[in-house]
Amino acid sequence: MDWKNLLLGEEQWQFLGETALRTFVMFLVILLSLRLLGKRGIKQLSVFELGVIIGLGSAAGDPMFYKDVGLLPSVLVFIIVVLLYRGITKLINNSRHIEQFVEGTPRCIVQDGQFLVENFEKELIAFDELFAQLRLNHISHLGQVQEAVIETNGEVSVLFFPDKEVKWGLPISPAWADKETDEIREEGYYACNYCGYTEYIDPGPEHTCKVCDRKKWLPASNKIRIA
Repeated sequence: MDWKNLLLGEEQWQFLGETALRTFVMFLVILLSLRLLGKRGIKQLSVFELGVIIGLGSAAGDPMFYKDVGLLPSVLVFIIVVLLYRGITKLINNSRHIEQFVEGTPRCIVQDGQFLVENFEKELIAFDELFAQLRLNHISHLGQVQEAVIETNGEVSVLFFPDKEVKWGLPISPAWADKETDEIREEGYYACNYCGYTEYIDPGPEHTCKVCDRKKWLPASNKIRIA
């Protein structure tokens, strides 16, 4: 086995020192660029900002260990990307239409304790992923949610009902999944397991949701939210 080729490839041992110097220089360039991008670009990433970070990552990584990639072209890439970012950010701040084109728009997916099915289906997010984010906000059922919005960075913002206004709603705890049924054996409040529509249902072999025409139900909950 050729250990030198395995460890160094086609380079010589002296290239390790050059690699350390290249990494040090590009790391300083990264820190400077992030500083110029501003706090917003670091705190949360929109689609636009994620594209910037991916571009900078490629420009920074290659010159760190590829001998045939010079430092100056990579630094030039950083300068151009940062200038483009700052220029487009100014355009976004001055034009609502440009902002919507570049970053997208927030979309309401839960309103008054029920899914807005048409809006939800337009978003590439699974129920389990959404429920996980809601549970992180100490939500146990949709009846506690006045409004939930998917922001442009993928985060879910939630407005809650006051405790006195909490409705019957679809439970989102994994422990309730086994209680799904298409046969109503006991009267009470039930929530559609797809759209969250809730109503009082009498016993019967099956019951069709008035909103989405599905027939799978969960016993609804009206517990208040415990923060």
